Amino acid sequence: MAGTDSSIEIKLLPTPVVILCEPQLGENIGTAARAMANFGLWDLRLVRPRDGWPNEKAIATASRADHVISRVRVFETLEAAVQDLTLVYATTARLRGMQKDVIGPDEAAKRLVSHIGGGQKAGLLFGREKWGLLNEEVALADMIVTLPVEPAFASLNIAQAVLILAYEWRRQSGQADNLPFGSLLHDVAPRSELVGMFEHLEGVLDESGFFTSPEKRPTVIDNLRTALTRGNFSSQEIRTLRGVISSIDRRHQRPNPNRQKPLPKKDADSTD
Repeated sequence: MAGTDSSIEIKLLPTPVVILCEPQLGENIGTAARAMANFGLWDLRLVRPRDGWPNEKAIATASRADHVISRVRVFETLEAAVQDLTLVYATTARLRGMQKDVIGPDEAAKRLVSHIGGGQKAGLLFGREKWGLLNEEVALADMIVTLPVEPAFASLNIAQAVLILAYEWRRQSGQADNLPFGSLLHDVAPRSELVGMFEHLEGVLDESGFFTSPEKRPTVIDNLRTALTRGNFSSQEIRTLRGVISSIDRRHQRPNPNRQKPLPKKDADSTD
């Protein structure tokens, strides 16, 4: 889905912090930043990124999520990255055997909305590409968030996991109630225009000999009108359809350069 509009001002509202612990690939940092930007998150923190920071590959794959990339903060320890937060959720797809509540993304988002709405700061913790979070990192979190994935194939790319949690945050916070644009449907044409099209079509069908059985004509017309009424045509669409009807009606009055010419008949005494 392409839809970046640089003319619209980005508002940095209070949102959850996203913390990536020891991310290995710059591309994953960039795509996670892009996922955050899609749903209004902007505070990205990195703990010991393998390839350092800044990272050109991350910037490239962020696809102009510059307001996220430019605010990235790097920390040497996870403890330092979460020190200003009062609520932290660790994301994992594996059973940890810890005495911690486990919740889904929708419930996590509800609690984040309530917590941040009360003026507090909260964060979502994501682990490494290969093996996720260490148990001692999960131990720093208040709860575990896991997704309703297929148990036999539970591993998600970091950006995918960030995207799901960011989407749930936006949905639960009420920011998803209004879509960025609505349907571009024109107003339905007045009934008089629709009836005019009916009469035009039926007149052409009469002239072409379409109604071969006079007693069935009313039923056929009712069926045609019922089908066309479901179209909820705009005035422009009705004008277009009437133009089509007129063109069909006049087809025999003008040459058609695209019409295939019939093959010449062979003489009766000709041989192949």
